[in-house]
Amino acid sequence: MIPCKTLQIVPVIAVKCYKNQSECILWAARGKNKDGKDWLRQVGLALLVARTTGLPLFCREYEGNCHDSKLFHRILDEVFSAIRDLGRSKGDLTVVFDKGINAEANMEAFDENKSLDFITTYSTYFAKDLAEVSLEAFTPVDSPKNRELRKKGKEDDLLLAWRTSGVFWGRERTVVVTYNPLTASKKRYRFEQKLLKVQQELFAMRSRVVREEPHWRNPETIQSRYEALCESLFLPKNLYEVEVYRQDGRLRMSFGKNYYQINKYLKRFGKNIIITSHHDWETDEIVRASLDRYKVEDAFRQTKAGPYGNLRPIWHWTDGKIRCHILCCIIALTYLRILELWMERAGLPLTVDRIMDRMRTLDSCLCWNSRARKPQRLIEEPTP
Repeated sequence: MIPCKTLQIVPVIAVKCYKNQSECILWAARGKNKDGKDWLRQVGLALLVARTTGLPLFCREYEGNCHDSKLFHRILDEVFSAIRDLGRSKGDLTVVFDKGINAEANMEAFDENKSLDFITTYSTYFAKDLAEVSLEAFTPVDSPKNRELRKKGKEDDLLLAWRTSGVFWGRERTVVVTYNPLTASKKRYRFEQKLLKVQQELFAMRSRVVREEPHWRNPETIQSRYEALCESLFLPKNLYEVEVYRQDGRLRMSFGKNYYQINKYLKRFGKNIIITSHHDWETDEIVRASLDRYKVEDAFRQTKAGPYGNLRPIWHWTDGKIRCHILCCIIALTYLRILELWMERAGLPLTVDRIMDRMRTLDSCLCWNSRARKPQRLIEEPTP
């Protein structure tokens, strides 16, 4: 799903892709998805969402085996046309998207169009020098979340940022590296658990090598099994130094932690790299625009796993019925968002799930008075 959103003064579009699984789609193809259900046919959905209100403005379905970057390049003009038709094209446009859209062709399209700017994220794996910058160079970001943390006295949990520049996709770009202490703590906890699991598996592997069990007598096979273990846990292969050698005519195995590589890997935790063509924007403004993608993610959650307006499953075979199903779900998503806006204006910020649950439990009854010609419907006393 590709939701897009606009700023009040300088329109901003946030982009992300989402694929919906279905067993009964005529023109869909099998492709990779985050749920790991690669054997199912799937259909994708492009969605344009207003940043200020969160209301869906435009949607377009696409084939399930299309890569995010190729899809974005294909519908870029269509999305911008929809924004212009809605009267949202006053001034330049800034497109906010994640690293899945970072393709050379897409960046060339931005560079060729002088009225388009972009804000994207970049993988720390391909920019390790930026991810390993010392935290002493970082400063707190002026954001609503940081203001709340300051009021609560949680200064250690503030989001930090460091600004620099670099050459990406053939041109000079503004680079902002952010650091989230809470995210770093969570990742460090998971990392320690994974590292402990690797250590336990290595002890078991060494025991099998010492006992000379079948299929554990080839040094290359043992090394490949260690590398496969790291890949299954999404860990680098250089965190442990594994050595398989022969001593006194028998195969031996030794291993130890590579603390230098582990420390380098730990420095990347909580780091996020933002690259933009905006050289005139303040650092706080760039970070806030990138963080506002959470409003798009809210629409994702509602369409993927929400109890109301969920796109899945799709019990249709023909293209027309699939499009009709998607349109009905987007209409439902729009009405749900309108309910949230009404609650916010009334000073009652509630989620869609809580609003719908309260409305479903609101009882009413028909009372027939012998003197009245028609029954009268009475409703119980509602909550504020």
